[in-house]
Amino acid sequence: MEFTSPEARERYDALVAAADQVVVGLDFDGVLSPIVDEPSEAHIHEDAAEVLVALGDVVRAIAVVTGRPARQALALGGLDEIGDAIGDHGKQLFIFGQYGNERWSSTSRRVISPRPPQGLSTFERELPALLRRADAAEAHVEEKGLAVAVHTRRLADATGAFERLLPAMRELAAQHGLIVEPGRNVIEVRSDGMHKGDAVRTLVEEQSAGGVLFAGDDLGDVEAFEAVAALRETGMPTLLVAAASEEQTALVPLADVVVPGPDGVLELLRGLTADATAS
Repeated sequence: MEFTSPEARERYDALVAAADQVVVGLDFDGVLSPIVDEPSEAHIHEDAAEVLVALGDVVRAIAVVTGRPARQALALGGLDEIGDAIGDHGKQLFIFGQYGNERWSSTSRRVISPRPPQGLSTFERELPALLRRADAAEAHVEEKGLAVAVHTRRLADATGAFERLLPAMRELAAQHGLIVEPGRNVIEVRSDGMHKGDAVRTLVEEQSAGGVLFAGDDLGDVEAFEAVAALRETGMPTLLVAAASEEQTALVPLADVVVPGPDGVLELLRGLTADATAS
């Protein structure tokens, strides 16, 4: 665990002191699950269940805040079972899927989801032609119901294909009233009006939280980092954790703690649990 400044260490200590009022928000891919070539194989880290259940004993609530559909995160993460175990201790696990457009909790056990955005079906029909023009016809297209994601990771020139596709997809998305969310060799197209920052604010408000930790790994987490930074300005104890990688370092300048991927995130959460228990 690497603190980015002396002030960051002080923020960690303040968060530990307020642990029973803290909500913890965690991205899924790159934070709880290693990044893999095939999105459907991105299973949660083998130690995550044990770490999250123990963490649930010392904090107010835990939320997975992800661009994935909530049901997909549930399946890949075994989050039903983890939610049951956290619930046995009188706490809750939440999932904010598709950037907060979907909701699930370990108490309601039901995914609440809006209708797909207007323009998405037309965008999807026009997408294959765009991929061919960008010499990326073999890119993996993931339909998410409320969004569509194009993965270039499996292509021979993953970075080049990503760079060719991003401006073209932005232009096509704008024609249909949609926005683009770039990530680590993935470009997602979805409706505007909801992002991870909104999900973080909702979690804090609904739980009447007195502190917040958020861990993310790429550009899709910037709004969540900004929301936490704004809460910090009100005097709330906060901690921003970047699960850094060679592919994506955008969050590092914004973070209080920089860790190496899911292994580092879980090590930090173990330490937080131990320090909060001892205090």
